[in-house]
Amino acid sequence: MRFTHIARSLAVALLLLLSGSAVAALEIEDRKLYRGTGDRVISVLSTADLAVFEPFILQFQIEQPDIGIDYQVASSTEVHKAIRDGAAFDLAISSAMDLQFQLANDGAAQAYSSPTTQRLPVWARWRDQVFAFTAEPAVTVISRERFAGLDRPKTRQELIALLRQNPEVFQNAIGTYDVRISGLGYLFATQEARNSDTFWRLSELMGGQGAALYCCSAQMIDDVGSGRLALAYNVLGSYATERIARDDRLEILELEDYATVMLRTALIPATANDEQSAALFLDRLLEEGMRDTPETWDLPPLGAANQPEARAYGPIRLGPALLVYLDKLNRGAFLRAWSDAMLQ
Repeated sequence: MRFTHIARSLAVALLLLLSGSAVAALEIEDRKLYRGTGDRVISVLSTADLAVFEPFILQFQIEQPDIGIDYQVASSTEVHKAIRDGAAFDLAISSAMDLQFQLANDGAAQAYSSPTTQRLPVWARWRDQVFAFTAEPAVTVISRERFAGLDRPKTRQELIALLRQNPEVFQNAIGTYDVRISGLGYLFATQEARNSDTFWRLSELMGGQGAALYCCSAQMIDDVGSGRLALAYNVLGSYATERIARDDRLEILELEDYATVMLRTALIPATANDEQSAALFLDRLLEEGMRDTPETWDLPPLGAANQPEARAYGPIRLGPALLVYLDKLNRGAFLRAWSDAMLQ
């Protein structure tokens, strides 16, 4: 028995070593190993910040203490490239639902079905391969100090007017995604451009005012909190809400014309080493996504898509339409138009 335990431990260590070497070119932003009481370790590649996702991992290990979790954080484009290129992860979680859909469409995801997956709304799963567990709006976060004395706009038309009328406040003080490198930023931008005629006017105005470009929501929110930015456009609402709960310098701008609502999704890659443990993790994640009490986790459940502010626009649907802007020619045309607007 002792020999068997040692052998299993060595196997786990070798698996982690091989996993690390297989993704040596992957740009990992954060990583933590949550050891279990047993020998099983599942590797999770995710765009969700460790601080946001850790409460779920700890709860999962209370219920499944024998399963260890090797949780690695990367950008949505890095997650996509790693799974596309065959890196051996047991679960891939991403905020860029279009890139996840493309992975499934290209054969990089396994099919999985369970009573839990079948309980998902039809709009929250795709062919038993891609599964949504949150519905998260893109929001605009502002600095209370920098907005002192200014009326709060209620629509993007009013926001455009505010930016035009107060160049001294907003010059070099607006943040938004660099859609050339941010998969989530590209998703938000293409969906908004597709559905709203204000997107390009707002982009040209922000570009003319020297908008700063970012890879990630958290960095934009940090810079609004510090006062470097007066406004950050299209950041993740879940990150903004969590930060505002502990930082009263920030405020979410309530824009009532529409909301772009992203579905955070998970899939089991075709290269997964422990499909059984990954399925346990996935089912528990989807159960969390279907909960009735949003307050129990910073990531909002799928039910958030039914809120009044989300109905006017979201959620973005899982389906072939997500591939339109991933087409090479369409992507090139969009990025050229975006560059003309933002990089003035």
